[in-house]
Amino acid sequence: MFTKILIANRGEIAVRIIRACQKLKIRTVAVYSEADANSLAVEMADEAVLIGPAAAAQSYLDMDKVIAAAIATGAEAVHPGFGFLSENAAFAKRLQKEGIAFIGPNTAAIEIMGDKIASKKFAAKAKVNTVPGHMGLIKDAEEAVSIAKEVGFPVMIKASAGGGGKGMRIAWDEAEAKEGFVSAQNEARTAFGDERIFIERFITEPRHIEIQVLGDKHGNIIHLNERECSIQRRNQKVIEEAPSPFLDAKTRAAMGAQAIALAKAVDYDSAGTVEFIVDKNRNFFFLEMNTRLQVEHPVSEMITGVDLVEQMISIARGEKLSLKQDDIGIDGWALETRIYAEDPYRNFLPSIGRLSRFTPPEQTDAVRLDSGVRAGDDVSIFYDPMLAKLITHGKDRKSAIAQMQAALDRFDIAGVQSNIPFLSAVLAQKRFQSGKINTAYIADEFPGGFEGVSLDATARKYLCAAAVYMSVVLQTRAKQISGRLTPPEALPLNWVVLLDRDAHEVQIRLHHGGAEVMLARQWHDLLSDWNPTSHVFDGTLDGTAFALTLDQRTEGMELRYRGVQVQAIVCSPRIAALHALLPEKESADTSQHILSPMPGRIVLVEVKEGQEVKAGEPVLVVEAMKMENIIRAERDGAIATIHVAAGDNVAADEILVSFA
Repeated sequence: MFTKILIANRGEIAVRIIRACQKLKIRTVAVYSEADANSLAVEMADEAVLIGPAAAAQSYLDMDKVIAAAIATGAEAVHPGFGFLSENAAFAKRLQKEGIAFIGPNTAAIEIMGDKIASKKFAAKAKVNTVPGHMGLIKDAEEAVSIAKEVGFPVMIKASAGGGGKGMRIAWDEAEAKEGFVSAQNEARTAFGDERIFIERFITEPRHIEIQVLGDKHGNIIHLNERECSIQRRNQKVIEEAPSPFLDAKTRAAMGAQAIALAKAVDYDSAGTVEFIVDKNRNFFFLEMNTRLQVEHPVSEMITGVDLVEQMISIARGEKLSLKQDDIGIDGWALETRIYAEDPYRNFLPSIGRLSRFTPPEQTDAVRLDSGVRAGDDVSIFYDPMLAKLITHGKDRKSAIAQMQAALDRFDIAGVQSNIPFLSAVLAQKRFQSGKINTAYIADEFPGGFEGVSLDATARKYLCAAAVYMSVVLQTRAKQISGRLTPPEALPLNWVVLLDRDAHEVQIRLHHGGAEVMLARQWHDLLSDWNPTSHVFDGTLDGTAFALTLDQRTEGMELRYRGVQVQAIVCSPRIAALHALLPEKESADTSQHILSPMPGRIVLVEVKEGQEVKAGEPVLVVEAMKMENIIRAERDGAIATIHVAAGDNVAADEILVSFA
């Protein structure tokens, strides 16, 4: 077994690998950029080496610096995690030349499967089902349009060296094919240093289902069943689960057999993933093979009991697989949600800043958290915005979903926006709970973007009960301050809870450990040990557990529960009547300007001053967290002033362009 491993990565995956090494009593070396100097991974590792500035190209993607750190620290092996250098065959070869083990597959497998064009040709030869398309190189946007027409719209435009949703676009017509080719090529060049693009037919109503494989250096290969990753946004997975609610035993066996056949054809010797697109009739087609650990690997671990990182380390050491295919079963159901620093109410734009609070739910056998951040850490524009992965396990899909909903309710994040309200909203939808999902789910269910969740009777009941209880507890404590001693009984019985100006009459009688609360003329028993210092309210109402997160405001508090976000004010009936008379604040008029929706860097300015533009036409391209975002005109008009230039860094809501 290795005695020291260097982790050539950052964030949650670096922490995940360090924890596996600690379990195996292997010392670890973390490499870090200047932006990650105070990161959790650096704190946890036995040693840490600074390898450069924040920009990944000058740190985590710099092979010379990573290899130098491995040599200097005496690391016997390098685990690349996912992203960065994880599928870089040149990196693996250089490590081999230095006598350092690469904890991943052989370089031939990386080269064949890491090139999406070559991998599809190879898969076809190995008699693995493939999607129709054009696997040759495409020189420019005009050729891309011509090929797309031949393949047949809709098409998927993809970077050959892509991954993680980068360098991918769906085009439904010629205009989108031209624009998508340019954007995908730009992203691919920036993210991977490889601008090769290919085009394949886009399968309508597709499901994204992948097979986890494990192979050793002795020819033994098994699969660990499937994961469904169909809930995606911009080709980036958001919610994953194992097993798939769609596959039957026959299809699972067929997909597993093809995944193993492909892995054997390239002598695969590590953990890897064979991804398939599955249509509504359970026909499946090879999409790509990721020759690395996947972000969503925990769901496979939860239903099989196999630690994939430990297996990768063992395989890299040359040990035989201790598992046979018959040893792999399916124990219950697992779900994973990706917690991102992004604003779901503003089209999921990246959110940067300092995590003033980061309080995840309690971890148990049924709840797992993989994260590389903690309160006080900064979220920057330089890296992927994922903060954490929350994983739950249950005896079946229904119970795994319930566990996830309860865990998300108790996840408190402040300082940056998070996508937790959106995740909660998806989990609550009947369509998701039925398992009738596909990769267009988010576009279908939220065509106008995410605008929050409307209050239903259950949410209203929980929010009113919690709000009045917390308010009365706070007032009771205030009255007990020295010099203001007043018995709690002196507080009024009757209150009004305003939820975003919607008034609800309530009554409350405190008792030890909770209160009796009257809502809609019916008494309810509320139990809670809420402490005013906590930003999570946890309790039961009439025996049913619920939780919500909160922030105190100048007046009242902001409450968040399963996609619902409201301003709650608890006041007397007289004050409530006066509130009803207050006018609503009007929003500032920004119709004459185009504002930056996020912090980032201007990649391209596509207009000139004096130019006439139509609504929907591209005006600028802003890059943030490794993704390009096209900023379009929201109305017809003439460009009066352009306030920025390519290469400029901009803040959220900064004026970019003004109309005449």
